Parts: sequence; structure tokens; C-alpha cells
Amino acid sequence: MCKIENITAYSSDTPSVVTIGTFDGVHIGHQKIINRLINTGKLSHLKSVILTFFPHPRMVLQKDSNIKLINTINERRAILDGLGLDYLLIKKFTKEFSRLTAEEFVKEILVDTLHAKKVIIGYDHRFGRNRNADINDLKKYGELYGFDVEEISAQDIDDVSVSSTKIRVALGEGDIDKANAYLGYNFMLTGTVVEGKALGRQIDYPTANIKIEEDYKLIPKQGAYVVKSIIDGATVFGMMNIGTNPTVKGNKETIEVHFFDFNEDIYGKQIQIDLLHRIRDEKTFESIEALKEQLQKDKETSLTYIASHF
Repeated sequence: MCKIENITAYSSDTPSVVTIGTFDGVHIGHQKIINRLINTGKLSHLKSVILTFFPHPRMVLQKDSNIKLINTINERRAILDGLGLDYLLIKKFTKEFSRLTAEEFVKEILVDTLHAKKVIIGYDHRFGRNRNADINDLKKYGELYGFDVEEISAQDIDDVSVSSTKIRVALGEGDIDKANAYLGYNFMLTGTVVEGKALGRQIDYPTANIKIEEDYKLIPKQGAYVVKSIIDGATVFGMMNIGTNPTVKGNKETIEVHFFDFNEDIYGKQIQIDLLHRIRDEKTFESIEALKEQLQKDKETSLTYIASHF
């Protein structure tokens, strides 16, 4: 897959089949559309192109928007990279871009730049200045400029009863099993291992403290989770806590992972943490000893889960 982050750098003269959207989560509903895109490209000898946007339009157009995204842009790029596309075009979303009329968008982007011969789009897609154009308008432009429009029907979309909003809700409730089922892969957190207070080491549960740079990344409900990661090519399992460590009077949310049977120095490494299952809510314990006892129970629960699923 060729990844392009400046639309002026797209230089292919080969006709394309295009789909458009933010694709936050790249969930199983998105994947259904993308698979249709790729198959159409192969059958029709067209380059398959996803046109996606970053930042999220709401981040640009709504000053008070506090939308949290399922994927960082790098995570989204990596997921899309594994699906078999020819091109991923990431268009920087700006206020200036949002002011393009529907016809300007079609002519300048779809026709003149991407040489679209087919556009595959959801029945409810809206585009252009103030999002005032819909799929019927796109079909009219298709007749004018020589491309077909394939509509993804409400039934097709509803058959996969999933949306990015539903996934965000599931993650906010800590229902990682439901979120992962909707995504079709494990929800991930990607960040850099940084120095912490080393409290875990003092109670025989050393942790890697994960710092996530992107403030728009959705962090699931606080609590303990079973996780896995790939570190230097090896799969490593562990348990993760998202929370403030109230037992030791913490007041800042942290993300800490205790990896099983692992003691390598990974400070400064960027790692991806896959969330597999939620164990429990974060609790305040009466003593450090009570906390240690709970951590041992969490480890046993995690190992049982891992043994039954991997």
C-alpha cells in the first residue's frame, strides 16, 4: 500500500475506485466497505483508494469538541496497511478545505486528482461546504464527470450493526470484549515507556509506564485489563492498570503494565498494548499488603484467561 499525506503528491494516472471517510476504528463495518472497494478495484482494473481525513473534522470545525478517537492516525494507518489497498490518501482537514463546494470537491479531488471511475459510498454520506450534498448529488456529478457511484445501502450497513460511536461507548464502559468484537481486532494503546515512581517494583510487580502523546486518543474506563504486546518480535502477555493508584494516594491517571516473565529494559521504547479482557474496576485497598494480594489474584485470573484463549 502506498501512503500519501499530501494530496498534491498523488501522481498516478491510473483510473481509481474510491471510498471516502474518517474510518475511526476501521471496524468490521468499515472493513466490509474496504473489502468491496478492493475487490472492485481488482475486477475492474482500477486502483483502490481510500481518502481519509485528519484531524477529525469535528476537531477543526467545533472549537469545543472533545471527541476522543478510537485510533491515533498512526494506528489507523497501520490497520489500513494490512487490508490490501493500493493507496491510502490522508487529507489534512482544514477550515479552508471545509469551504470547498460539493462540486469543487468532486472536480478537484475525485476527478482531476484521483481520476475516479467509481466511488463507493454509504447511503447517508454527506459532503461539501456545510455538508449540504448527499449521495444523490454525487450521482449527478458522476453523470457529469464520468464516474459511477455505488451506494452501500442502509440494509448492508445495518447488517453489521456497529458504529464508531457504539465502540466508543463500549470502551467508556470498560466492555473491551464488545469493543474488540465490533473492531474485528484488539483495541490498542500505543505509547512510549517512561520512568514512573517505581512503586510496582517495590511490591514485586514492576510496571512499564506508558505515555500516550496524542491527547485525542480514547482511553478506556479505569480498571485492570489482561493485555499482550509484541516486544522485539516476541509476544509478551501481562496485566495493565488504568487509574490513579488511590491506595498510594495517586491523583493523576496513569497507564501501567506488568508483563509476565519479562524483565528487559524497555525505557524509551514505543510499544503497542493490545487490550484482551477487563478484569475489574480500580479499587482503594486498606493496605499495600491487601493490594499485593489482589494483584496476585489478578495475575492468576489473567493467566487463566490467556491459557484458555491462546
